[in-house]
Amino acid sequence: MRSRYCAFVLRNGAYLSDTIAAEKRGAFDAKSIERDQTDWIGLEIIDCKAGGLLDQTGQVEFIARFNEHGQHHHLHERSSFERRAGKWVYVDGDFPNANGIKPGAAPHRVGRNDPCPCGSGKKFKKCCG
Repeated sequence: MRSRYCAFVLRNGAYLSDTIAAEKRGAFDAKSIERDQTDWIGLEIIDCKAGGLLDQTGQVEFIARFNEHGQHHHLHERSSFERRAGKWVYVDGDFPNANGIKPGAAPHRVGRNDPCPCGSGKKFKKCCG
Protein backbone atom coordinates (compact mmCIF):
# COMPACT_ATOMS: atom_id res chain seq x y z
CA MET A 1 0.00 0.00 0.00
CA ARG A 2 2.71 2.47 0.90
CA SER A 3 4.52 1.82 -2.37
CA ARG A 4 1.33 2.53 -4.34
CA TYR A 5 0.79 5.77 -2.40
CA CYS A 6 4.39 6.79 -3.21
CA ALA A 7 3.70 6.01 -6.87
CA PHE A 8 0.71 8.38 -6.80
CA VAL A 9 2.89 11.07 -5.20
CA LEU A 10 5.59 10.54 -7.84
CA ARG A 11 3.01 10.21 -10.65
CA ASN A 12 4.44 6.82 -11.58
CA GLY A 13 1.56 5.43 -13.63
CA ALA A 14 3.64 2.50 -14.91
CA TYR A 15 4.25 1.22 -11.37
CA LEU A 16 0.58 1.62 -10.49
CA SER A 17 -0.38 -0.31 -13.61
CA ASP A 18 2.08 -3.08 -12.72
CA THR A 19 0.64 -3.40 -9.21
CA ILE A 20 -3.05 -3.55 -10.11
CA ALA A 21 -4.79 -6.88 -10.78
CA ALA A 22 -4.60 -7.87 -14.45
CA GLU A 23 -8.39 -7.87 -14.81
CA LYS A 24 -8.49 -4.19 -13.71
CA ARG A 25 -5.68 -2.89 -15.94
CA GLY A 26 -7.94 -2.29 -18.95
CA ALA A 27 -9.88 0.41 -17.06
CA PHE A 28 -6.74 1.97 -15.54
CA ASP A 29 -5.28 5.01 -17.31
CA ALA A 30 -1.60 5.25 -16.33
CA LYS A 31 -1.11 8.36 -18.50
CA SER A 32 -3.76 10.27 -16.51
CA ILE A 33 -1.75 9.61 -13.33
CA GLU A 34 1.37 11.01 -14.98
CA ARG A 35 -0.51 14.21 -15.95
CA ASP A 36 -2.39 14.53 -12.65
CA GLN A 37 -1.73 17.69 -10.62
CA THR A 38 -2.97 16.38 -7.26
CA ASP A 39 -0.74 17.42 -4.36
CA TRP A 40 -0.61 14.35 -2.08
CA ILE A 41 0.21 15.45 1.47
CA GLY A 42 -0.06 12.42 3.72
CA LEU A 43 -0.97 8.79 4.26
CA GLU A 44 -2.41 7.35 7.47
CA ILE A 45 -2.72 3.58 7.75
CA ILE A 46 -5.73 2.82 9.96
CA ASP A 47 -5.77 -0.97 9.87
CA CYS A 48 -4.00 -3.83 8.15
CA LYS A 49 -5.30 -7.39 8.01
CA ALA A 50 -3.10 -10.29 6.93
CA GLY A 51 -0.59 -9.63 4.17
CA GLY A 52 2.24 -11.45 5.93
CA LEU A 53 4.84 -13.74 4.41
CA LEU A 54 2.50 -16.74 4.22
CA ASP A 55 -0.73 -14.90 3.41
CA GLN A 56 -2.26 -14.78 -0.07
CA THR A 57 -4.69 -11.95 0.65
CA GLY A 58 -4.54 -8.75 2.63
CA GLN A 59 -6.54 -5.65 3.36
CA VAL A 60 -5.37 -2.14 4.23
CA GLU A 61 -7.62 0.64 5.47
CA PHE A 62 -6.12 4.09 5.04
CA ILE A 63 -6.77 7.79 4.70
CA ALA A 64 -4.79 9.65 2.04
CA ARG A 65 -4.88 13.43 2.27
CA PHE A 66 -4.38 15.71 -0.71
CA ASN A 67 -4.92 19.18 -2.12
CA GLU A 68 -6.56 19.66 -5.48
CA HIS A 69 -7.62 22.91 -7.11
CA GLY A 70 -6.83 24.77 -3.91
CA GLN A 71 -9.04 22.58 -1.73
CA HIS A 72 -8.09 20.01 0.90
CA HIS A 73 -9.58 16.51 0.46
CA HIS A 74 -9.12 13.03 1.83
CA LEU A 75 -9.66 9.56 0.49
CA HIS A 76 -10.72 6.94 3.05
CA GLU A 77 -10.49 3.49 1.50
CA ARG A 78 -10.31 -0.15 2.51
CA SER A 79 -8.17 -1.77 -0.20
CA SER A 80 -7.98 -5.48 -0.94
CA PHE A 81 -4.77 -7.06 -2.22
CA GLU A 82 -3.85 -10.54 -3.43
CA ARG A 83 -0.49 -12.19 -3.88
CA ARG A 84 -0.27 -13.38 -7.48
CA ALA A 85 2.85 -15.05 -8.87
CA GLY A 86 4.65 -13.94 -5.71
CA LYS A 87 3.72 -10.24 -6.15
CA TRP A 88 1.11 -8.22 -4.25
CA VAL A 89 -1.50 -6.57 -6.49
CA TYR A 90 -4.39 -4.19 -5.77
CA VAL A 91 -7.71 -5.94 -6.44
CA ASP A 92 -10.38 -3.47 -5.34
CA GLY A 93 -11.45 -1.15 -2.59
CA ASP A 94 -14.47 0.16 -0.78
CA PHE A 95 -15.11 3.40 1.00
CA PRO A 96 -16.17 2.85 4.62
CA ASN A 97 -17.57 6.34 5.19
CA ALA A 98 -18.94 7.08 1.72
CA ASN A 99 -22.36 8.72 1.65
CA GLY A 100 -22.56 9.02 5.41
CA ILE A 101 -22.12 5.34 6.19
CA LYS A 102 -20.92 4.96 9.76
CA PRO A 103 -17.67 3.14 10.56
CA GLY A 104 -18.33 -0.55 11.09
CA ALA A 105 -21.35 -0.57 8.77
CA ALA A 106 -21.43 -2.60 5.58
CA PRO A 107 -19.08 -1.05 3.02
CA HIS A 108 -20.48 0.95 0.14
CA ARG A 109 -19.34 -0.12 -3.32
CA VAL A 110 -18.89 2.79 -5.68
CA GLY A 111 -19.77 2.23 -9.33
CA ARG A 112 -17.27 3.08 -12.07
CA ASN A 113 -19.38 6.01 -13.30
CA ASP A 114 -20.35 7.32 -9.86
CA PRO A 115 -18.75 10.51 -8.55
CA CYS A 116 -15.52 9.66 -6.74
CA PRO A 117 -16.03 9.70 -2.97
CA CYS A 118 -12.70 11.48 -2.51
CA GLY A 119 -14.47 14.68 -3.51
CA SER A 120 -12.46 15.45 -6.64
CA GLY A 121 -15.55 15.90 -8.79
CA LYS A 122 -14.30 13.28 -11.27
CA LYS A 123 -15.93 9.95 -12.05
CA PHE A 124 -14.61 7.16 -9.84
CA LYS A 125 -13.07 5.32 -12.83
CA LYS A 126 -11.08 8.44 -13.80
CA CYS A 127 -9.91 9.17 -10.27
CA CYS A 128 -9.38 6.64 -7.49
CA GLY A 129 -10.85 3.60 -9.26
